[in-house]
Amino acid sequence: MSQPKQALLLIGSPRGFKSTSKSLGGYLLDKLSSGYKAEELHIQAAMRSETARAQMLEKASSSDLLILASPLYVDSLPAAVIAALEVLAKQRKSNSPKTQRMVAIVNSGFPEASQNNTALAIYRRFAAEAGIEWAGGLGLGGGGAINGSTLEDAGYVTRNVQKALDLAAADLLEGKAVSLEAVDLMAKPLIQKWLYLFMGNRGWKKQAKANGAQDKLYNQLQP
Repeated sequence: MSQPKQALLLIGSPRGFKSTSKSLGGYLLDKLSSGYKAEELHIQAAMRSETARAQMLEKASSSDLLILASPLYVDSLPAAVIAALEVLAKQRKSNSPKTQRMVAIVNSGFPEASQNNTALAIYRRFAAEAGIEWAGGLGLGGGGAINGSTLEDAGYVTRNVQKALDLAAADLLEGKAVSLEAVDLMAKPLIQKWLYLFMGNRGWKKQAKANGAQDKLYNQLQP
């Protein structure tokens, strides 16, 4: 009897277990359970010690499918994610690597999904440099509307996100790359832009008031 394929989700958010990256990656991982033995790791924790890093590298090297899920940080990826990609690429180049595929999910607080394009291009370049088959990238804007909730708990606003990940899972289970239909569905706004910005500004003002900084929101550094 053949061994089941291995899928490893690497979560790149510093927020850990309560992050939108985990929500998105975890949903996809669950949908892949019919064809893959699934596991997840948090990159931030894995990069804190040599032992944890070695465990991450061992699990990654034995996986058939890598799923990278992370937030957008200044048009790029969190520092821990970049460091992890560097050690993963080094390991792939120094050993006789097995055939792997990789899919990436990037979410951002900006309402436009296109803000994630550069970060997704970085992931794609990493796959090429590491000799991993690129199976596609999904970009989500307005991730603050999910804010670490499960997609099911987030409700109606994630209907297209769930459909996109359902399609992506079906593609991956069939050995195909993520379809353009899934990419387009993921990129659809969760809510209208004006409402998202209104709620975001309201949240900032609430946090500022709670920390006694409501009079400093418009401060600027002097040249």
